[in-house]
Amino acid sequence: MKAAVLDDVGVPPRYGDFAEPEPGEGQVVVDVAAAGVNQLDLAKASGSFYTGPPPVPSVAGSDGVGRTAHGRRVYFDAPVAPFGSWAQRTLVPETDLLDVAAGVDDATAAALGNTGLAAWLALSWRARLQPGESVLVLGATGAVGSVAVQAAKALGASHVIAAARDPERLKVARQHGADATVVLAPGADLPAAFRQAAGEHGIDVIIDPLWGEPGLAAMQAASRGARLVQIGASADPTIDLPATLVRSAELEILGFVVFRVPLQARRDAYRSLTERAARGEIAVDVIRLPLADVASAWEQEQHGARAKLVLAP
Repeated sequence: MKAAVLDDVGVPPRYGDFAEPEPGEGQVVVDVAAAGVNQLDLAKASGSFYTGPPPVPSVAGSDGVGRTAHGRRVYFDAPVAPFGSWAQRTLVPETDLLDVAAGVDDATAAALGNTGLAAWLALSWRARLQPGESVLVLGATGAVGSVAVQAAKALGASHVIAAARDPERLKVARQHGADATVVLAPGADLPAAFRQAAGEHGIDVIIDPLWGEPGLAAMQAASRGARLVQIGASADPTIDLPATLVRSAELEILGFVVFRVPLQARRDAYRSLTERAARGEIAVDVIRLPLADVASAWEQEQHGARAKLVLAP
């Protein structure tokens, strides 16, 4: 079969041939229709992800949407090594399959996998967002942030602030339901900008895929007892965080990785996401590329693609 083959750790995968998956007990072969391209995939392939380097040779990619031999359409995010999602077929434990709602196309369903679940579950499961609370989404024009803005509204947030570097792309966040926006401009007084955007609503929950200066500024502007859900560090991997800030504001800093969420919670969340997408309530900007263009997808993701990249075998 054709696949994106990782021949060595730290080297981009190549488009080529790989062995067909053979299912063992409790495993199923999935014909892949669409596979997400995630920062997680690049980190795993480079060996920098904390789970350690992947086996080589292996197939890159961690999640996707496809069909079983019986025609069941499923989302998967736990391929059995050395198989991955960037291939015509992959191997997955049958118990890990999630059903996809009818009415949503394969590419959108794949785009709502790792990315959509990270946004939805960071709010609903990790932050335990309550109706009427306010939310600040950092990196709101990225793939996770864009869904987080929409998810916050869908989950009952009273006021959603979208923050990102590009003012033009923040206009889309407004279209997706953001009540206020903040441009993360160099040299700006971000704590003041966040407070102004929050107004009387305050900031109860922060979704943070950035860390660094924006994350610190968000905590400085947060309401007492606010929860920050830490899901990434694209701005800076480290932060100088004063202990008095955490204590005085009674902040909760919550680490989050989507694959640690219980399976049933992920099943329920994914079903909700794809049902809402089918009804047009949650939208994802998708760039579809054929699997043969894996080198281009890799490069675009490295440099921050302007939409969610999806490979179609």
